[in-house]
Amino acid sequence: MSAMVSARLLVILSLVAEALGAVSTPKQNITVKEGDAAEFQCQYTSDFQSPRVEWKFVGKDQETSLVYYDGALTAPYKDRASTYPQGLGIGNINRKDTGDYVCEVTSSVTNPDGKTSYGEITFHLVVLVPPSVPVAQVPVSVTTGGVAQLACIENDSSPPALFKWYKNKILMPDNPKTSPTFQNSSYTLDSKTGVLKFDPVTKSDAGEYYCEAGNPEGKQVSAAVRMDVNDVNVGGIVAAVIIVLLILALIGFGVWFAYHRGYFAKKTNKKVIYSQPSDTRSDRNFQQTSSFLV
Repeated sequence: MSAMVSARLLVILSLVAEALGAVSTPKQNITVKEGDAAEFQCQYTSDFQSPRVEWKFVGKDQETSLVYYDGALTAPYKDRASTYPQGLGIGNINRKDTGDYVCEVTSSVTNPDGKTSYGEITFHLVVLVPPSVPVAQVPVSVTTGGVAQLACIENDSSPPALFKWYKNKILMPDNPKTSPTFQNSSYTLDSKTGVLKFDPVTKSDAGEYYCEAGNPEGKQVSAAVRMDVNDVNVGGIVAAVIIVLLILALIGFGVWFAYHRGYFAKKTNKKVIYSQPSDTRSDRNFQQTSSFLV
């Protein structure tokens, strides 16, 4: 049973290979320095009759753009790229060129069995860029027992830089418990993101900090920034609370005093009573039968 399944699978794979054709390359992952040239070799077999070749680029943002289409280079590449049989060359490579390049090959005519050969291969290009000078984001003043987060910012390097932190010019290990110098400190260090986090902060964490960003092309260090650690000012907090309570007490006393002095006395509303006039009146003697009583 298994032999029959294997045979059918081989037949299916051979049909797919015949339909797709064969596209290959001696080097699929390419690494070049910024400013150099990159070469992509897209080799295909004779299964492709009157082959039509197209090149596409997929950047870091996953947007696809055409490099070579309908027998011509597109505008962004025509001044620094060239094509040759089964290959593409791009000069003056910059960091924006990092990404995937896809070579698609299609037969312009059908095979005797009525099928059209098609194949593709993807190249991954990494442009090497040294790090720029990183920026160390360090809080200048923190409180003992709290949390302090430091960040090392650098976004230009390719491949992405790894980060290190220094305190008072001494390299900080990833795990503080492995070093006699930092064993009393509680922090975590992420070398990929450049985040250094103290939780909780202690008095011994005060000092000057700077970070380093590095990749195979080089390394750069930031300016040093001092972080001071202060104790919680309990006396100041108590004094502030007492002052607020005294102010509230004075306001309450003022309201009570004004009320008893009559400044907040309620206004009395005078009621008006109106009586309807009598319907019977004497022709000889007129009396005012309506009156207002206050």
